[in-house]
Amino acid sequence: MKNLLTILLCCFAVLAFAQKDVQKKIQTQFIEAENGSVIEIPEGNFQFDASLWLDGKKDVTVKGAGIDKTILNFKGQISGAEGIKVTNASNIVILDLTVQNTKGDGIKAQVVEGITFKNVKAEWTNGGQADNGGYGLYPVQCTNVLIDNCVAVGASDAGIYVGQSKYIIVKNSKAYQNVAGIEIENSWYADVFENEAYNNTGGILVFDLPDLIQKEGGYVRIFKNNIHDNNHENFAPKGNTVGKVPQGTGLMILATRNVEAFENKIVNNISAGTAIVSYYITENPINDKSYKPFPSNIYIHDNYYERPNVKATSKGRLGKMYKYKLRFGKNVPHILFDGIEDPAVKERNICFKNNTNATFTNIDAGNKFKNKSRDTKPHDCEQQPITPVVLTRK
Repeated sequence: MKNLLTILLCCFAVLAFAQKDVQKKIQTQFIEAENGSVIEIPEGNFQFDASLWLDGKKDVTVKGAGIDKTILNFKGQISGAEGIKVTNASNIVILDLTVQNTKGDGIKAQVVEGITFKNVKAEWTNGGQADNGGYGLYPVQCTNVLIDNCVAVGASDAGIYVGQSKYIIVKNSKAYQNVAGIEIENSWYADVFENEAYNNTGGILVFDLPDLIQKEGGYVRIFKNNIHDNNHENFAPKGNTVGKVPQGTGLMILATRNVEAFENKIVNNISAGTAIVSYYITENPINDKSYKPFPSNIYIHDNYYERPNVKATSKGRLGKMYKYKLRFGKNVPHILFDGIEDPAVKERNICFKNNTNATFTNIDAGNKFKNKSRDTKPHDCEQQPITPVVLTRK
């Protein structure tokens, strides 16, 4: 027995040494990568205690053996917050790997001209927890962003998040068990299509928020997505804006202009299939004088809606709005508009057309919900389609 214990201890020591050796080797590859090179990471489950960082690189590819084949596990991370961080770079491709259990964000790209995530998973394996990292895939202040066939699980903010960026395509991806499944924030020219967002608090969010470097976004198309069963309890850390998103939200458009949502399947989201709201619905103060808090030029058409015959959530501040102010019971409308008027713009152009099964309510939030209306006539309008996004590479 004593000999067996000695053998086991020796094996664990060898494995620990091997893991450290692999970590050091991969970290060195990231640091010393030459422009135009490929960093290949073999199949295996590799433990890291520090971030992998690419800074100032051009035309570099980071390639694993496949999702769930090459696993970079950052559980117990002590240095850095992200799993992989890419900064001040151009034409970077990350593909065929999984990043797990990072202290902060899974993979972050910041100030990158041309970033591709393909066949990549970012996940936290302990379920939805407030101490999970905020974002799974997180390009911010980037241009020409492609996220294709990716998976995000367990983020305490957004699984797939693109912020303050331009020219964006998110397609063929899955996001589940996050607070927000997919989020486009303060970003211009985004196409989000053929994705599946389910078992999140909110499926797909299009937000413009104050106090950011890029002040606004727009020209966003959300189409041909399967947005279903987004009824997960909201586990965002206290103070996060997504902490205000009600459990049971399919698609939420907050303060953004020029958004077109069409040919989506939006089903079994218990609170709002689609919510179109101003920033005032959050009840947060606005100190950014250049910020525009109202949505406008929103075109919701040719979507399919369905929901179970159950009450909306009563959790959280907005959940209490459903319970004590709106009092829909089980007859919760599929499309909600907060109805808060923009004194600077008379024609907001909030348009609905050809949505199957869709019911609607203007909740009159700016007037203490006194004059709720299910009349769709003021919103029976059409708009010019938004131009598709075309990505370029320099």
